[in-house]
Amino acid sequence: MSRRYLPKVITANALIEGDVVYMTAKGMWSRCLRDAEILSDEADAQIRLIDASAQSKDVVGVYLSDVEPGPNGAEPVHFREDFRRTGPSNYPHGKQEGQAHV
Repeated sequence: MSRRYLPKVITANALIEGDVVYMTAKGMWSRCLRDAEILSDEADAQIRLIDASAQSKDVVGVYLSDVEPGPNGAEPVHFREDFRRTGPSNYPHGKQEGQAHV
């Protein structure tokens, strides 16, 4: 019995800032998960991962992350990825601080 392939996105951390970034369909890095290319083919995902990993001047820790397609793009499947996307909430700065004024 074959396993079902879960859609994935390529994620990493920006080398200089450390921010979480996602690979777009155009091969660029975005800090927004909604911009990430959703990869539904396992072979294509592996090839794109190799290409992304070669960008060592821009990013570190490149890997594939499971997602579910949602109305606004990819949505993380695992808590860890949701936490990475929003960042720690115990600091009065960064990603969480920017959302407090909305």
